[in-house]
Amino acid sequence: MIQERLKGTGVALVTPFTKDLAVDYSGLTKLLDFVLDGGVDYIVINGTTAESVTTTAEEKKQILQTIKQHVNGRVPLVYGLGGNNTQQLVDSFATTDLNGIDAILSVSPYYNKPSQQGIYQHYVAVAEASPVPIILYNVPGRTGSNITADTTLKLAAHPNIIGIKEASGNVEQCISIAKHKPADFMLISGDDMLTVPLISFGGVGVISVLANAFPEKFSNMTRNALNGDYKKAGELLYDFIDINPLMYEEGNPVGVKVLLERFGVCEVAVRLPLVEASAGLKDRLFKLL
Repeated sequence: MIQERLKGTGVALVTPFTKDLAVDYSGLTKLLDFVLDGGVDYIVINGTTAESVTTTAEEKKQILQTIKQHVNGRVPLVYGLGGNNTQQLVDSFATTDLNGIDAILSVSPYYNKPSQQGIYQHYVAVAEASPVPIILYNVPGRTGSNITADTTLKLAAHPNIIGIKEASGNVEQCISIAKHKPADFMLISGDDMLTVPLISFGGVGVISVLANAFPEKFSNMTRNALNGDYKKAGELLYDFIDINPLMYEEGNPVGVKVLLERFGVCEVAVRLPLVEASAGLKDRLFKLL
């Protein structure tokens, strides 16, 4: 069952760019080796951290193909495919090569701020069209609307919806989902710093930004929590408390790319409207390292 394979640490993979802002496919394979050697459990492709809104359709195809070929079945692959035009999203399944993809991570419709019934109907349409299972993605800070616990639990009854990446920051909402969800419906943390708390009441892991730069340490933290060793997991979590806010201070993945460049994995380059980290942010990150 795919739910068993998607426990633990999924890394929301960045897209490396060269200094002239072309996709750096060599850097991409280097990054894949870095996170796989670090022990992450699965790869999430084409998410927010991948700067998916500024990669072209052709680049998306090539990025996906490169990752599939390089990973070669070693870990599961989750592909980000969402939008705020339901019909266009449904139609995209016919033109996206999902061979070798284990699940779709689909963000709640953004900008148009639909009602809960609109969100529900959107996801039902997507789940009916998708040839692979769907993971809901709730991130109100980006979408402008929240998927409530009640809506999540209604959607959890759909046979092709297998989990939710919860990035609302609303712990009470997450507890309600954990309490009432079907046993095989996955509650996945969408906030690195809430990974251990969510696991403590029923979460199965995280889709992480920090795991790009700290794959071994972050994977160990998640694994300890899943094994019930919250003392050790907490000690590892504390190490991230100062660096985590800097990942987002100037936009994601600006901060984590500074770390990846420092570790010799890929360039710091990001595409507009994001800009490279300021000297001040770099300095604070390097001091923390």
